[in-house]
Amino acid sequence: MEHTPMPEPLRRAVNQMVYEAVERCQEVMSYAASDVARDWKRMTLYRATDAADTMDSVAMLIAAYCEQTGMAPETLNGYLQLRQQHSRADGPHEKDRAHLAGLFGQAEPAGAGEPGAVRMLYGSGQRQAEEAQQPEDRPEVLFTMACLHGLRAKLCDDLGSLDRFPPEVAAMARRVADALEVPETATA
Repeated sequence: MEHTPMPEPLRRAVNQMVYEAVERCQEVMSYAASDVARDWKRMTLYRATDAADTMDSVAMLIAAYCEQTGMAPETLNGYLQLRQQHSRADGPHEKDRAHLAGLFGQAEPAGAGEPGAVRMLYGSGQRQAEEAQQPEDRPEVLFTMACLHGLRAKLCDDLGSLDRFPPEVAAMARRVADALEVPETATA
């Protein structure tokens, strides 16, 4: 099997698209802040689906390259994990409802007792709810949130926006923002 680096034009495009997806994810987190009551449903869904669409575009761009360079269709389909895909147009599935029930400590939905994705996602929701009670036990989550919020606050010159986040996230995000230098724009 040949191991070659990603071609530079593709790498640059992928980096830009991933940046855009991360920016949308950060917006989801901002709209999910505890003091943002107005429009959180609409805006979190918009930004989450924007991020998902962008990452789907990343996958398809890389897939097109793989296809163009001769990757076997069955290998490509395996890498794309086609069995995991489902359309948003179909709306939430039973496994999504099971995940939500687990998050909210509700009864396990009928059929969730069967082996498979529904039962697994119900348990995953329960674990996420437990972990959310003790975010300080998840330093990688706090660090990621602080980096994203600190970066956005610095780039938008809005350190005051950090006040709406939990104190441990806000403090760490301020340290991140303080450590960053905003790049100067090139003048032509």
